Amino acid sequence: MKERFAKLSTDIKVFWDSRSKNQKIIYIVTAASVLALALFLTVYLSKTTYVTLYSDVSPSEIGRIKEVLDGKGVMYKVEPGGTAISVPEKQLDNLRVSLAAEGFPNSGLIDYSFFSDNAGFGTTDNEFNMIKLAAMQTELANLIKGIEGVKDAKVMLSLPTEGIFVNDSATEASAAIMLKTNAGQHFTEQQIASLYNLVSKSLPNLSNDNIVIQNQYFEYFDLKDSGSSIGQSVTDQMSVKKTIERDIQRQVQMMLGTMMGQDKVVVSVTTDIDFKKEQRIENLVTPVDEENMQGIALSVQRITESFSGTNPAVGGTPEAEDPTDNRTTYVEGESGNGDYERLEETINNEVNRIRKDIVESPYKIRNLGIQVMIEPPIAEDPTSLAPEVQQDVERILETIVRTTLDKEAAGELTDELLAEKIAVSVQPLKGKNVAFKDAKTVIPWWIYAIGGVLVLAIVILVVLFLRKRRKDAQLEEELEVEQQLQTVQVDDINLDQETEATERRKQLEKMAKDKPDEFAKLLRTWIAED
Repeated sequence: MKERFAKLSTDIKVFWDSRSKNQKIIYIVTAASVLALALFLTVYLSKTTYVTLYSDVSPSEIGRIKEVLDGKGVMYKVEPGGTAISVPEKQLDNLRVSLAAEGFPNSGLIDYSFFSDNAGFGTTDNEFNMIKLAAMQTELANLIKGIEGVKDAKVMLSLPTEGIFVNDSATEASAAIMLKTNAGQHFTEQQIASLYNLVSKSLPNLSNDNIVIQNQYFEYFDLKDSGSSIGQSVTDQMSVKKTIERDIQRQVQMMLGTMMGQDKVVVSVTTDIDFKKEQRIENLVTPVDEENMQGIALSVQRITESFSGTNPAVGGTPEAEDPTDNRTTYVEGESGNGDYERLEETINNEVNRIRKDIVESPYKIRNLGIQVMIEPPIAEDPTSLAPEVQQDVERILETIVRTTLDKEAAGELTDELLAEKIAVSVQPLKGKNVAFKDAKTVIPWWIYAIGGVLVLAIVILVVLFLRKRRKDAQLEEELEVEQQLQTVQVDDINLDQETEATERRKQLEKMAKDKPDEFAKLLRTWIAED
């Protein structure tokens, strides 16, 4: 074994001494790079990654979990503040399952399982009601914790009390909820409405008006009235106003930008909107024939009476007026000449009866102003923009204003009024938006360093491999030449033929070289025999 090590060290020394200075530097750098890479990979792969096992737990609970982990021989880290504990990532799932089987984490809150675990006699009504209230608060808090974006929840409930007498009205329940949300968490209106419904359906006689929800940043989550229409609140009004102005501005910007260039035009739009909502009922009666103002005759009754003659008739002049005789008493007369005619006509006409339930739009555009700034083709020369182009722009804006304004609210639009609602300015634009280049992703320098070392090591190994192949090829050629020379070589005729004494001498020399101790014993034996 010692001879092998000695031979190996000798070969290494000979190989090293036969190398040039540059080759030695390359070998040293390659070996150091490979060693550094191996060390980096070893440290990186053997690094233990810790993840949070439990967070937002009381310090006393963390202490009990720590004792259990010490008994299991598990490595852990207690986070600053003593309210969270971390364990190796590979053991996270197993530890959660095993600790849950042992009842961890035990927050100390009362839930519905308390009744099955501690049911018994001797509990008063007040104690039972307090336990029931605590259980309801815990269960409702657990339901809210299941909502995405909610880290923790605390619930305070006030249950309705029943009156002693029948005619006593029952009080309403109320709920105050404190949420611990993620930083920057934003709930939609639908999510807030779902949260209110979840709470209101959990308790009897709990209306949405008696629910208050806020987070740790004192932000209230108010439930909007679903029956409110557009324009009922200031926020809605401003939202509608901004939406209308934005749509008109985009329309004008796109049209003029296509004509002159997007960076040559700046558009601003202002509006005056009437948010008054009107609802009325109209009962109208109109004739069927509006030209003649006549309706359809459903029934007609005509009565015609006439009399003409000179014969005397029994009768006379009426007596003095007596309000009690109903004009039925006459005095005798001597003459009955005269003409009589009576015409009576009764027509029952049908007309149009119209009932209109009118609900007008909650907003009308009463006034509209469009301001446009145009940069001329030559920025410093406003006259480089042709007057015809400016007139076309003004006509386009007049058309937009005329079709956008409400006819009833705005009234008749004359050319003078349209000109007052439009402003076109031709001047150079000094404050153009500068297009910033997209930020490029920067690769850390150490990745380049490791990549360079790997590439250098690969190049060196390839060079050494090629050199070794070249040397092996040269050695094979030399061996082939030597073999050819040996086949051609002729033995010398003057060589002495081997005899038995020569053979013994060679064996003794070989024995003295390979086994000097046995050769010495053999010599001693020969000397003793002599």
